[in-house]
Amino acid sequence: MIDTNTIFKIQTEQEFSDLALDIFNYQFKNNKVYRSFCDLLYKHPSDVKNIYDIPFLPIQFFKTHKVVSNHNPIRTTFTSSGTTGTMTSKHLVTDLNIYKSSFTKGFETFYGAIEDYVVLALLPSYLEREGSSLIYMVDAMIKQTKHPESGFYLNNLSELKNTLIKLDSQGKKVLLIGVSFALLDLIETYQFQLHNTIIMETGGMKGRRKELIREELHRTLKQGFGVETIHSEYGMTELLSQAYSKSNGLYNSPNWMRIVTRDTEDALSIQPAGKTGGINVIDLANINSCSFIATQDLGRVYHDGSFEVIGRFDHSDIRGCNLMVL
Repeated sequence: MIDTNTIFKIQTEQEFSDLALDIFNYQFKNNKVYRSFCDLLYKHPSDVKNIYDIPFLPIQFFKTHKVVSNHNPIRTTFTSSGTTGTMTSKHLVTDLNIYKSSFTKGFETFYGAIEDYVVLALLPSYLEREGSSLIYMVDAMIKQTKHPESGFYLNNLSELKNTLIKLDSQGKKVLLIGVSFALLDLIETYQFQLHNTIIMETGGMKGRRKELIREELHRTLKQGFGVETIHSEYGMTELLSQAYSKSNGLYNSPNWMRIVTRDTEDALSIQPAGKTGGINVIDLANINSCSFIATQDLGRVYHDGSFEVIGRFDHSDIRGCNLMVL
């Protein structure tokens, strides 16, 4: 059995590679869905010599299969948001402490101790349903801050405006984390000139507004909040780790998470840095589910490990992933 504490102690590329291979072997043996997928690809642990040989499970499997790597009780099930009539992803989580360690240590990597911030959350579409991993994370962060002003805001934009202006003028370190459409709603009603506040968008119009390209969204948010940069969080229901961008849409991952891209014409071919392709995620914190996931996002990885998200595949562009009946 792998000691999960080692996941968050990774310091070098070699340590990451060694643990990734150990986790691949563990999940090959213990995850029936992943094992079946690897078998269809004729990929056995004896064929996997480095992390680029590891098969990436298409993310669609979380909609149709129970993707778990142990027999422990399910502590919670995170679900994705979906339009009426569509199937949602289900992430069965057997150890919430791993998730808590991942999002706490991940945030600290890029921003320092969460206790130093007042956390204001504007996530209406997520609050209105059950099973959101983002709500679970932000709720835990709010509780960690121990600031009485920290909290969720649904439709009370006037109160949020007053709180933001007061805290910012007092020199408090403030994190306003919000879904894109709600942040736009706020600045269409009120204008700000903030100096001590981080504005972090989590993406998504959730059908409430026309989708905007990142540059246009960030330009509008910068003007409305009076800030120089817009931060972003990259995570998803099927993962237990997040990447963060402090500006320009360039994301960085914590030491236990890596992004690579696959060829859009050949899903099994990993591309060199600098080329646009399908985003594959290695999330070692996801040890009890699957740590190697092929997403439906398009992106580009740079030589320093940073990456950007360019868009999404449409269904007609998913090639080479339908090796099992979903």
